Amino acid sequence: MTMNALAATNRNFRHASRILGLDSKIEKSLMIPFREIKVECTIPKDDGTLVSYVGFRVQHDNARGPMKGGIRYHPEVDPDEVNALAQLMTWKTAVADIPYGGAKGGIGCNPRDLSLSELERLTRVFTQKIHDLIGIHTDVPAPDMGTNAQTMAWILDEYSKFHGHSPAVVTGKPIGFGNVGTWAAKLIHEKGGKVVAVSDITGAVRNPEGLDIDALLSHKETTGSLVDFSGGDAMDSNELLIHECDVLIPCALGGVLNKENAGDVKAKFIIEAANHPTDPDADEILSKKGVIILPDIYANAGGVTVSYFEWVQNIQGFMWEEEKVNLELQKYMTRAFHNIKSMCHTHSCNLRMGAFTLGVNRVARATQLRGWEA
Repeated sequence: MTMNALAATNRNFRHASRILGLDSKIEKSLMIPFREIKVECTIPKDDGTLVSYVGFRVQHDNARGPMKGGIRYHPEVDPDEVNALAQLMTWKTAVADIPYGGAKGGIGCNPRDLSLSELERLTRVFTQKIHDLIGIHTDVPAPDMGTNAQTMAWILDEYSKFHGHSPAVVTGKPIGFGNVGTWAAKLIHEKGGKVVAVSDITGAVRNPEGLDIDALLSHKETTGSLVDFSGGDAMDSNELLIHECDVLIPCALGGVLNKENAGDVKAKFIIEAANHPTDPDADEILSKKGVIILPDIYANAGGVTVSYFEWVQNIQGFMWEEEKVNLELQKYMTRAFHNIKSMCHTHSCNLRMGAFTLGVNRVARATQLRGWEA
């Protein structure tokens, strides 16, 4: 059985805490969330019937700045998952060295079953329930699975009804928000890399000679699916993770690499673009095989770093050119990687523990400097 996301995240945190020699009291303090919010969201459907959903927001830590994290609309949203992802955001923002803490939220629903107007009503009701507990200098949401720039625009509009025009209250607003896997494939293809297999919710496709990503994305845009793409062969989505390749990039759901399939992974490198895609049991199996894993709290920290730039621009009322955004992002990510490698060297540990020790140490220091008493 796969370890749940919260248990896995806590296990990694405790390991990092032991490496750092943290006091047990501060360890416990850093693990317990600052605030957990659970709200009922009842909306009229388009046919006039009422339906209720449960919304969550977990605000994990604010020692280093306002809390930050996505809001996801997904049937599997539950307190444990949201807690785990909020904690991961705390370590992620610290690894990237941006002045945020961690949060996460979501609504247990399937957005595909809701019309656009139903999604808008649900988003606005959720915002009404939590508006006093989020804010520019308190907690800044962003898009996640099942949400997008339009969702953020609705949150901004509803929040502004209570607090005045507040563009910095959310990030990932129009313009533009891209899918992680899509952008990974596009950028790798543009740089001359060979993408041999991809999958999404509609299916999977492979071509050992390399997929034409531009043609594939055009096909997906036209048909809404990867199915029947002429430039590759259909394959079982579950086989994608164990496909012959040099680099595997899990981009969506957590826990997809586990003790059942880790032994069959053929990739030499794994880049965790999703949050918590590798179960701790799989982590051990892959490490013994010599697979190098770039952990989620670094690998996908580019998203929250650019969110930080968006927040800064909103507060200043000053827009940056795209070139400046990319330059600053490269600076932050390069510096973070060197800092992770330094922790790996200091503590003789792998990249995951290098990242965790870097993040946990920064948050622990900030907590103590602010006057936390042991």
